[in-house]
Amino acid sequence: MEPRTTSRRTFLSLAMGVPVGAALAACGSSGPTPTGGGASGGGAAAGKATYWYLSTQPQEGIRTGSVDRFNKANPNAQIAATTFQNDAYKTKIKTALGAGQAPTIIWGWGGGTLRTYVQAGQVDDLTPWFDQNPAIKDRLFPSSFGAATIDGKIYAMPAEAVQPIVLFYNKKVFDQVGVQPPESWGDIMELVPKFNAAGIAPFSLGGQSRWTNMMWLEFLFDRVGGPELFGAVFDAQKDAWSNPAALDALTKVQDLVKADGFIKGFSSITADSNADQALLYTGKAAMMLHGTWTYGSMALDGGDFVSGGHLGYMNFPPVEGGKGDPSNTVGNPGQYLSIYSKATPEQKETAKKFFATQVLSPDEVKQWIDTGSVPIAMGSESALASSKDAEWLQFVYGVASNAKTFGQSWDQALSPTAAETLLDNISQLFQLSITPEEFAANMNAVIGK
Repeated sequence: MEPRTTSRRTFLSLAMGVPVGAALAACGSSGPTPTGGGASGGGAAAGKATYWYLSTQPQEGIRTGSVDRFNKANPNAQIAATTFQNDAYKTKIKTALGAGQAPTIIWGWGGGTLRTYVQAGQVDDLTPWFDQNPAIKDRLFPSSFGAATIDGKIYAMPAEAVQPIVLFYNKKVFDQVGVQPPESWGDIMELVPKFNAAGIAPFSLGGQSRWTNMMWLEFLFDRVGGPELFGAVFDAQKDAWSNPAALDALTKVQDLVKADGFIKGFSSITADSNADQALLYTGKAAMMLHGTWTYGSMALDGGDFVSGGHLGYMNFPPVEGGKGDPSNTVGNPGQYLSIYSKATPEQKETAKKFFATQVLSPDEVKQWIDTGSVPIAMGSESALASSKDAEWLQFVYGVASNAKTFGQSWDQALSPTAAETLLDNISQLFQLSITPEEFAANMNAVIGK
C-alpha cells in the first residue's frame, strides 16, 4: 500500500483503515551523554556517521543497542551516538542545523518540524531509496509514512514504536477511595473532589515540561470539537483558535485546574525526571494522562506497580455533547530518522545501511516488545500475543488500529515557531495567568507561521 501523500492533513490525522503505528512525543528523561556530533558527522572520518537521539530509558538502551550491533557488523562504516534529554535535544538540533553542524542521522517526530527541515534543504529526499528498496518500506506500517511525507516525497525513515497518549490510573487508589474509572468528562470532574478529600491528587502532571499540559488540550479539542477543530489551525484558517468549541475546551481545562484536579505544584514538576510517573505508582496521584512510552519506565522503576497488576489504563473518555469520536486518539505517528543533506556521501551510505539492517530488525522489534511497546513493524501480532505484557501491548495496538483518527502531537504538527508560542501559552493557561480568549488571540497571531 502506498503512503498517503496528497494532503497536508496527512501530517495531522492518519486514518486507521489498516494496522497502524503512531505516537510524544517520546520524551527524554536522562541527562545528555555526548559521544560524538558536529558538522557532517561531528568532524568524524568521512565514512563515520553520527546519530543524535533521546536519552529516555528503556528506549535509549534499544537505540544504543541497534547502533552497537551495526558497528560490530560494519567495522568500516561506524556510527557515533550522542544522547540528550527531550528539551535539550530540541534546542541542540535546531542550533546545529542552523550552524551547518547537524548529525548525519536526525532523530525526530516528523510533521511540522520535518517540513521546516525540508523547506530549508536540510534533509535528503529518501523517496528514490525507498522505491529501490520496496522490501524495507513494506515491513513498516503503511500509515507510519504519513508524518514522514512532505509534498508527496518521503524525507524520513519511520522507526521505533506506536505510542498513543492514554489515561493511566492506579487501581489500588481507586479501590481505596471506592470509585470507578471515569467514563466521561463529567465523571472526571466528579472524581476530583473525592480524591482530594482522601488526600490524593486526582491527576499527576509534570507541568514544567509544558508538552505534558498540551496532551490535555489535544484530547479536549478532539472530544469537544472533533479532529476538524485543530485541523483548522493546522490548515492555517484565520482565527481558528477562536472557534467556540476551542474556547469551550480551553475553559474546561481551566475548570479542572481551578478544581485542584492536578497535583499541587505541578508547574514545578518535570517529566524528564519521571517525577510525574512516580506520583502515580506511589499512590500520591490517582491518574495520569501520558504517552504509552511511560509503561516501560513504570515497569522498571515502580516496583510491583505494573507486574502486580495495579496499573490501569484506558482511552480518554468522551465529553458530553462533544463531536469527537470516542475511539480517536492523539500522539505521534512513529518516530522518524532523516539524513542530513550536508553529510558526506560515505556518511549517507552508512545511514542508509543502518536504516536497512538495524532499524526495526528482528532483534530491535523483540526489544521494543520486551519493554512494553508496539513496534511499527508488520507481522508482529504473534510476538505481541506471546509477550509477558500481552494484555498491555494488545491494548495499545487496539487503540492505534481502531482509532477513527490519530492526531499528531501539536508541537510536532506545527512549525517550531508556532509550537514554541503554543507551549508558552499552554503553560500560562494552566497557571491561570491568561484567559481562554487571551490564549486564542495569542495563538491566532501565529497561525501559519
